[in-house]
Amino acid sequence: MGSTSGAAERAKPVSGGARPARRRLTVDRRREELMAAALELFSRHDAEYVSIDDVASAAGASRALVYHYFGGKQELYVAALRSAAAQLEARLAPQSGGRPLDELAGGLTRYFDFVEEHAAGFAALLKGGPANSSGEIGEVVDAVRHRLLKLIMKRMRVEEPGPVLRVTLRSWIASVETAGLDWLERHDIERPALERMLVGQMVALLGVAAEHDAQVGELLDNLVNGQASRPADQERPGTDG
Repeated sequence: MGSTSGAAERAKPVSGGARPARRRLTVDRRREELMAAALELFSRHDAEYVSIDDVASAAGASRALVYHYFGGKQELYVAALRSAAAQLEARLAPQSGGRPLDELAGGLTRYFDFVEEHAAGFAALLKGGPANSSGEIGEVVDAVRHRLLKLIMKRMRVEEPGPVLRVTLRSWIASVETAGLDWLERHDIERPALERMLVGQMVALLGVAAEHDAQVGELLDNLVNGQASRPADQERPGTDG
């Protein structure tokens, strides 16, 4: 993606409609608007076909201003994905007080709250991952997945998963991501039903994994039948992974 010059910059603009009127905004607010416009475009088009001019037009800003804040399209793309990742991670902050399985379901609901409210950011974040698995973009996506894995492990009271559990949890995270993208695209299943199905998939995957690792069976029993955890304000500092 790199430079903003070349075929991608000379291609027909992907943004449509009249340029919004420019407004006086603070530096932070202008950066947020530029990143939001970029996320919206990157969620609907491959990044190579989105130009700086497209982003500037969608945000009602000048091309020069985009360069001033971000330096180029690669820098803007990474900044926009980091913004989306930070928003998603904020939604996944641990909230204790229920059974482990209930906590997992609650975290999944907050995850899909983000998917629904920030569709462009979610789509751009995940669609930017597979094709850009190395470098800064890959690091942003991997960091979100790692954070989600750590949160799930905390809910399961696991400090370090064995290979069977690790593969199982990472497979489930991939299923959740795919389900989120599919739901955004089609909306042909009710969200609560999708969330229940994904919780059921977690239980089913752990059930299969338990056949290969006895410790996973104990974890599954704790997940489904375990005691409610302490309220968040009673947990020890620094334990949320």
